[in-house]
Amino acid sequence: YYQYCTAFPVGVSLAQTWNVELVERVGIAISKEMCEYNITYFLGPAINIHKNPLCGRNFEYYSEDPVLTGKIASSIVNGVQSIDGNYAVVKHFACNNQEDNRTHSSSNVNERALREIYLRAFEIVVKEAKVKSVMTSYNKVNDVYTPNSYDLCTNVLRHEWGFEGVVM
Repeated sequence: YYQYCTAFPVGVSLAQTWNVELVERVGIAISKEMCEYNITYFLGPAINIHKNPLCGRNFEYYSEDPVLTGKIASSIVNGVQSIDGNYAVVKHFACNNQEDNRTHSSSNVNERALREIYLRAFEIVVKEAKVKSVMTSYNKVNDVYTPNSYDLCTNVLRHEWGFEGVVM
């Protein structure tokens, strides 16, 4: 069984439009296709920040600006989640800066940079779009694997931002 899906523009191209209404319509189209293929979770948007030009997934990420990234990602999430039963999964939480050796690397970052650069887009999507799921990154942040980080996954995500969805 093969699924013929639409090839939507990559994230960096969508962000270059600065057009949140257009991007939300892309999210709605994705959501309609999800219904056609009986899919519940859209594994996106990916909203890491462009920090290294060698990162193998920069095309998938929106921008080097966390506010633009958060606003564009919120539009996709709003579109995808506009149909009951369809959920977006914002990823990779957090500091996913490289693909090579990502399961063994540690992104060492101070609290201010973490909050203002790396977490800001996630905060916008959680608070403004009410995303239903967050996927953690595979790397460590300050020598703690992100899925094991009580500070990131519970204190920040749930207690500070009020996230009530699934963390995967």
